[in-house]
Amino acid sequence: MIPQWWSWLLMTVGSIGLLTVGRKVWWGWMVLIINEWLWVIYAVNTKQYGFIVAAAIYGTVYTINIMRWRADEAK
Repeated sequence: MIPQWWSWLLMTVGSIGLLTVGRKVWWGWMVLIINEWLWVIYAVNTKQYGFIVAAAIYGTVYTINIMRWRADEAK
């Protein structure tokens, strides 16, 4: 069984990512992608495999967003 502190870790890392992206800090996207990998670890350890699909979708969206954001900044 996975310890309860995992839920606090997921919430904290995700919140930091959202705050930094909102402040237009580029590495905020990387924090959010790392958080999705933490969700995959959580999903495997708790056998809640639906979170893996969600992590893949969120990770893809974050990747697309950072690529668009960087392209807009380059203009």
